[in-house]
Amino acid sequence: VQLQASGGGLVQAGGSLRLSCAASGLTFNMGWFRQAPGKEREFVVGISRTGRTTDYADSVKGRFTISRDIAKNTVYLQMNSLRPEDTAVYYCAAANAESGSYYSGYDYWGQGTLVTVSS
Repeated sequence: VQLQASGGGLVQAGGSLRLSCAASGLTFNMGWFRQAPGKEREFVVGISRTGRTTDYADSVKGRFTISRDIAKNTVYLQMNSLRPEDTAVYYCAAANAESGSYYSGYDYWGQGTLVTVSS
């Protein structure tokens, strides 16, 4: 399975962006992670295979929304009220089996898309 992420860019603080991640095959849990310069990669949000269950990092709750189009094998990350601290390379990830965790257990990773939020 290959994951193709897109939608990153430069935006001013308070603005919005929508990321997309298209999977080439069947996947189960999918998630978004991010890595800021000089920092470790961190979990952002995960979504179940059906899209009915999600889990967000505290830092993005109320600002980011994940959704899933099962027919298109694509997940979306709508990011609103962006802050400079959201600046990072965002990676989508997917699991090839059912898992009880959104924080780990991913088998496939996208190439990353850069989000830059200016102050």
